[in-house]
Amino acid sequence: MVGSFLNVCIWRLPAGEQVVKGRSICRACRQEICWYDNIPLISWALLGGKCRRCKTRISWSYPAVELATGALFAGIAARFGWTPPALVYAVFGAALILVSVIDLREMILPDEVTLPGLGLGLIASFLMPGLHGVSTRWGGLWASVAGALAGAGVLYGIGSAGTLLFRRKLKAIGEEEAMGFGDVKLMGMVGSVIGLWKVLLVGLVLAPVMGAVVGLAWKVRSGKEIIPFGPFLAAGALIAVFCGDSLIHWYRGLLAGG
Repeated sequence: MVGSFLNVCIWRLPAGEQVVKGRSICRACRQEICWYDNIPLISWALLGGKCRRCKTRISWSYPAVELATGALFAGIAARFGWTPPALVYAVFGAALILVSVIDLREMILPDEVTLPGLGLGLIASFLMPGLHGVSTRWGGLWASVAGALAGAGVLYGIGSAGTLLFRRKLKAIGEEEAMGFGDVKLMGMVGSVIGLWKVLLVGLVLAPVMGAVVGLAWKVRSGKEIIPFGPFLAAGALIAVFCGDSLIHWYRGLLAGG
């Protein structure tokens, strides 16, 4: 059900439309979708992936988002149990799925998600300092602020360096910056939830490595020079949520051993 709502947001937010008003419609024939044709996953399967009226094929992204959201929530419940932090991570994960798909489709990261997400991360960290492994609320808030500043700062620095290094290449393809400011705001949101060390892990290791590998394959296959970076930041953030502590502990062990 949450994934179904995310699909609504994926289409409506970039268009500047209301996300809580108005019935869902087929984007091809513009007809309203009946409730029994709007049941997550089930309706898509029963309709054979096509609109009941105009028979236009329904994008695979609809069931994919619904399935991914359900799987993520199940994983969070299994990892963290039925706890308040699990609720925070569920909202955080849903937001990451939302911005990732919008970035893939539109090459934008909407402020309507990242800025409220940053605020909610700060509030949640104050109310639940255990998110950052501390015992006091002010300690939790400080950890959240430090994570947000570090995440946004690291990505801003990487983007600025990329713009200077690849200025000619960017100019040749009609771009002014190597990285959009939307990515910076997304990393601020991510850092506010996962804290300083994990956001550095995401910004300096996980997202760049995944982006480089997938980006090379993307360029070879499509010939495109520009790829959205938001999905890699989101993927790195989710990895950090589930196993960031283990990765940091492993890395510290390597340093100690060396």
